[in-house]
Amino acid sequence: MYRAPEQPQDPLKWCAALALAFWALVLWNLGIPTEPYFDEVHYLPAARDLLALSDYSNREHPLFGKEMIALGIALFGDNPWGWRLFSSIAGALSLFAVMRMVWFGTLDRFATIAAGILVATGFHLFVHSRIAMLDIFMVAGLAVALWQCAAAMREPETGRWRLAIAGVALGLAMGAKWNALVVAAVPGAAFLILRWFAGRRRLLLSRRGMPVPGMTLLEAGVWLGLLPLAVYWATYLPGYFFQTHTIEGGIVAHHRLMLDLQTQVLKSHPYQSTWPEWVLNWRSIWYLYEPIDGAQRGVLLIGNPLTMLLGLPALLWCAWKGAVKRVPMHGAVAILYAVSLGFWIFAAKPVQFYYHYFLPGTVLLVALAIALSDLRKAGWKRTSTGVLLASVLLFAFFYEILAAEPLAGLMSFQTWTWLPSWR
Repeated sequence: MYRAPEQPQDPLKWCAALALAFWALVLWNLGIPTEPYFDEVHYLPAARDLLALSDYSNREHPLFGKEMIALGIALFGDNPWGWRLFSSIAGALSLFAVMRMVWFGTLDRFATIAAGILVATGFHLFVHSRIAMLDIFMVAGLAVALWQCAAAMREPETGRWRLAIAGVALGLAMGAKWNALVVAAVPGAAFLILRWFAGRRRLLLSRRGMPVPGMTLLEAGVWLGLLPLAVYWATYLPGYFFQTHTIEGGIVAHHRLMLDLQTQVLKSHPYQSTWPEWVLNWRSIWYLYEPIDGAQRGVLLIGNPLTMLLGLPALLWCAWKGAVKRVPMHGAVAILYAVSLGFWIFAAKPVQFYYHYFLPGTVLLVALAIALSDLRKAGWKRTSTGVLLASVLLFAFFYEILAAEPLAGLMSFQTWTWLPSWR
């Protein structure tokens, strides 16, 4: 007789504890700086216009992210906490959802917790959880959607309500920022491809086979196709009621206007960069560096210098194991990275910035977590644990210029700008 295989225990409480600890750290001095900084100068006026339904400003971007900022202002006042509180909640939700996605995709406790540690200390999520920008709401929506899709595959009996939640989350992600468009199409395309390869003769109506047994392709198309589009359209409802620059000529004409605004030729910007620079963690953005609130303060957006580079061979490992060894989660992570980065390689947006790497960079850190778990299983426990510890220590070292803490003086930036391109 053989012993029954060990059943991995769901680290749900650890996931919740890590997300709450991350949120608490984000909330510390969330109201500093007390003045709008970086792209808050665009989105806060747009949120105020939305509350007053006066002028439909900032029309090049969808409305959902600005609706969340406006909701914060309506509930907590037109002050720094009102501007940024929902960003902080979206950041904590993103972290929790990423860990749950990894758990349902791998049933690997170490990979799940490692993903949480790496994403929490990867700089991108922390910085964007403390500023009233749109990107954090997009990432939160996609993370929730991917979590629910992975859980639906793992627990098909819950597939219907999980895919319904995924559909809503996908619609909100697209309603926050268009960066989500190509990734939002991945779950539906994956369902179609997996069901096709299951060899079902009644492709649209068969309930058998991967990825969610018991659900037809036709029903999945409703949850992952029609529902996201309906939710996405619903986020534009306030646009019909503005006093000026309202949605005229229908939603299709409005999208033509948005596309024109997104692809117009803009003058060069000192912080613009290209995707190879993002991948190599070569080009930073200073969201803030000035005397404010009684001290010299700064907010630097750059990836964690260690994990952003270690993530590159980890991605290759995941791609190889997914393609050759047919390990689903490894392959899924590699595909998500390729799709989310590929959008920017071929996008017709003439001026791009490092914050566009937020989503691909998050996927890269998940790939690193999975690769570290594989190393651990191969006997390299100290190495895998050491990478996590080093990521935390680097985050602590950079914390002052991630969280707008008081700096010693005007030239303090030299402590962290290890490369000339980070200045």
